[in-house]
Amino acid sequence: MSRAHTVARLSDATLGAFAFVPSSATLDHLVRYLSTWSGTDKLFTLIQYTLKLVAPVLIARARLQHRFGLRKEHTRNVSSSFSKFSNIIGDFRMLGRFCGLFPVLQWMISMERNPPPTRALLNIERLQGWSMLVYYPLEHLYYLRIHDLIPAAIPSIISLTGRGSRKISLNAGKLAMWSCRAWAAYVVLQFAHLLEDRKLLLMKERHLKKGKDVSAEERKDLGRRWDVFWNEVIANTANLPLAIHWSLEKGFFSNDLWPTIFALVNAMASFRSGWKATALSPQKIIVKDVDDFDSSLVSTEKQETQL
Repeated sequence: MSRAHTVARLSDATLGAFAFVPSSATLDHLVRYLSTWSGTDKLFTLIQYTLKLVAPVLIARARLQHRFGLRKEHTRNVSSSFSKFSNIIGDFRMLGRFCGLFPVLQWMISMERNPPPTRALLNIERLQGWSMLVYYPLEHLYYLRIHDLIPAAIPSIISLTGRGSRKISLNAGKLAMWSCRAWAAYVVLQFAHLLEDRKLLLMKERHLKKGKDVSAEERKDLGRRWDVFWNEVIANTANLPLAIHWSLEKGFFSNDLWPTIFALVNAMASFRSGWKATALSPQKIIVKDVDDFDSSLVSTEKQETQL
């Protein structure tokens, strides 16, 4: 055996080791899912609120161990790291939503040219679109303000014309609260949307039951639609207490644990819906995911400002 052939075989066995790794449909699915901002955001949301839930559990465990003399310190460094990392993820997700207005504008333009099947759905989605047009600019101003990238007061439009010197105060807490109120309007409207979706699904179900030549694919498609519907019910139900909590000046929950739990439930439901959607061939699904326009959960910094 020549030396060149030996070197080639050695390089194939080392540098080309991935030749022995079988192709993975799951890996292909994961790459396809995470190649979109929405998919990446859903994954980071899941990680963020998992860390926020695990951190206090680790702290409580460390304190219990310290009380029984099983450890010297009553804190754990890892819990502090989890909290810090969850805050970094929250900041990253909010920064990523700076481009969130563009798909909303695209959606609203497309909606008028290709309206939903009913007038009620059209008006609901119109109102949802306008609520997002309020939500995003306020959240962007909030983000810029908490990072001290813009001043606490900016000149008003009247002062720019030279007719006065009045300035507009940019209070980070109020910006966060009002942006969350716009998001809360979206969440409430989504329940109305889901009621309309349910009516359409029931009509479709009755039609299939009466039909004689109903294919298995049609029944399977209806089952998928119901699955998407109930997944969205869970996600939006988890969003509602969060929207109320972050829309109030002093919050609704006295314990941070409950917002974290609801946020994690929403994150799991949203991740599941996105995962299943990218696994299927593109279809026109009745139920609209609340996270399609990156109007998802606000970051940890916003929660702390409002509480």
